[in-house]
Amino acid sequence: MEKAYIEQISRMIGDWIPQAASIAVAVGDSYVYVKMGELDLRIREGDPVPAGSVAELTFQKGVRVEKLVENSPLGFPYYGIGYPVEYKGQSAALIVILPPNHLVTRKPQLGFLTGKLDDNWRPVKVEHVSHIESNQKKTWFYSEEEAFSTIYTLKELRYQLPDCFLVIHRSFIVNINYIEGIARDISSNYVLTMKDGSLLPVSQNYSAAIRERLGF
Repeated sequence: MEKAYIEQISRMIGDWIPQAASIAVAVGDSYVYVKMGELDLRIREGDPVPAGSVAELTFQKGVRVEKLVENSPLGFPYYGIGYPVEYKGQSAALIVILPPNHLVTRKPQLGFLTGKLDDNWRPVKVEHVSHIESNQKKTWFYSEEEAFSTIYTLKELRYQLPDCFLVIHRSFIVNINYIEGIARDISSNYVLTMKDGSLLPVSQNYSAAIRERLGF
């Protein structure tokens, strides 16, 4: 595929996609064009199309595909949109990759969480929430040393919270403003000490992103 032709398409669609987006084109079973945005997906021209990817699903279904990839081997989630196209009689896929926080535009950002404490429901402003936990198939959030259950899942909450909230583990989201300290445990994994005394583990999958976000 002529690279100049693809770059022309890239410039055209650049008018309506965010600058943070990455663009890739796959023909047959490999990528022929890659333009990286905010996320480095480690895709290079000539790389094969991996199983289960947005590109493969686009080829299989032959229609526009949208998918949130949460369990990425890269250690961070991303959102992909695939468009089936044709080039010189060959099936091709145009893929737009976005950071997951762009999903926030699809749902309003939460200003409060309503939680259940004993037999009562109470709305709590999100800035008063220190951390959120998924445990025993329930979601709990903590405020002023009290634990509230909520109807939301951790997956639903992670893209509707303000920027001060940080995913540190598949079971924990923390409010950065409530972090008291960061240390390593005997396995050299990071552990966060929260202002209420809670000790929360940092998954290795999120360590690099957390270090970059917090600057240490």
